[in-house]
Amino acid sequence: MLPEEYVNILRIVFEKGCVSVDEVASTVGRDVSSLMRILGELEFRGLIRTLRSTIKLVELTDEGLNYSEVGLPELRLLNYVKEKYGPNISEISLDDVLQCCREMFSEKMCSIILSNLVRSGLCKVEGRVIKFSGTLSEVVERLLRKQKILEELKNVGTLDASNVPPEVLQEFQKRKLVRIRERTRIVIELTDLCKNLLSSGKIVPAKVITALTPEILRSGEWSRVVLKEFDLNIQVPEAPLSIPHFMREFLEIIRDIFVELGFEEVHGPICEIEFWNFDTLFQAQDHPAREVHDTFFIKHPVQGHAPPVDLLEKVRRVHEDGWETGSRGWRYKWSPERALRLILRTQTTAVTIRALYERGEGEYRIFTIGKVFRPETLDPKHAMEFYQADGIVVGRNVKFKHLLSILETFVKKLGIEKVMFKPAYFPFTCPSAEGYIWHEKLGWVEFVGCGVFRPEVTYPAGVRECKVLAFGMGLDRLAMTLLEIDDIRLIHARDVEKLKECYSKLIRRLKIVRS
Repeated sequence: MLPEEYVNILRIVFEKGCVSVDEVASTVGRDVSSLMRILGELEFRGLIRTLRSTIKLVELTDEGLNYSEVGLPELRLLNYVKEKYGPNISEISLDDVLQCCREMFSEKMCSIILSNLVRSGLCKVEGRVIKFSGTLSEVVERLLRKQKILEELKNVGTLDASNVPPEVLQEFQKRKLVRIRERTRIVIELTDLCKNLLSSGKIVPAKVITALTPEILRSGEWSRVVLKEFDLNIQVPEAPLSIPHFMREFLEIIRDIFVELGFEEVHGPICEIEFWNFDTLFQAQDHPAREVHDTFFIKHPVQGHAPPVDLLEKVRRVHEDGWETGSRGWRYKWSPERALRLILRTQTTAVTIRALYERGEGEYRIFTIGKVFRPETLDPKHAMEFYQADGIVVGRNVKFKHLLSILETFVKKLGIEKVMFKPAYFPFTCPSAEGYIWHEKLGWVEFVGCGVFRPEVTYPAGVRECKVLAFGMGLDRLAMTLLEIDDIRLIHARDVEKLKECYSKLIRRLKIVRS
């Protein structure tokens, strides 16, 4: 007697002769990991055998997924050429093709597309003439077959590498449109003993229980069930080795560096009122950054808790006429209702400015790390949510050059040697600068905005004797530079192998820096 589910599994294998674990799991409605323990027990009883082999599976990268949706660039180009010059041409002027390409793609992309066409044997360039390997329609048809492979991968998720033409697979790998991962395939087959027992009806389903309860004993049900034996010899499925997410580890490294530089960490809310996110930073209420295309607004509740009335009054005066700062302000009617609207914070400066208002004058350094949110269009360089680090240095004798020195020291502790600064403008700092670091694939990438807080920011906070140096940096871009990632979306990738690769690269890089 066996549990009914066990008997069903044996019957499935009996009918099909030999079947994969994935197929059995799908049929009985279980995940593979939970099914493995049942199979282990059946194998221990001598009823089944499990056969293991390694298969290679092909799956799309992010770039491959994009091309599966919009089409391979060379296919799009040649379709355009076909519409313009006809399907039956076998050669065409290089200048004509380049003109078509420029109408659709960038100059750099034109060179890549032509190189792909030549490398794949679809055409050759002789002088200023492109000669196709057949008519243009035939070349397009060959490209369509490649396109269909990408589309099939998008629909099914993975394909057995043996089902993809080797030359196409090699090309897609070189272009980083697909990746190959190995997977163990487990196939189940019945032993002769099991076949005989099933054929003669000697394997029957029964209710199997793992524990006796008072109710089972009182009702007499114990005599109609089978008590499952505990078999400590059955091996449990192996759990994969877990590692920290590389971005989480990177944030801890950033935190340690700030502490090394004498900073103290502070925290603040993600859901913030405009007052702390914008108004205290002398950002006018009609500034474009405060509109729906740059800020996420909360629908309910619309407004948050108001800060002290005297603080509201000081900020109002600063905006309207400059108050005691020597400034003329923005010369408009400041709205307290607007200042109390709830948003998802767009900058972690909202946290450090809160801390400045709480502590006031003194000699201290504080920083914060957290996520910020902006309605960006997701692409390789932009995301709707990303990590920022913000900090301020408060003191009587601090100067702008100290701020630049701190930031340069910070990036060099990460092992990034190429850094530069150039003048910039921000509503709340003067002087101001932007900091750039060198990315091997993207060139100079902005990573920080910095400056000295204006009196319009510090006076309402009660800071008049001290200077306040401030900075806000994008940590995702720092991570991209450190790990040589050229697509911000990889930071949130779900590919375990890619995450492991980034983690290993981070550890290796920092070992070099520390040594």
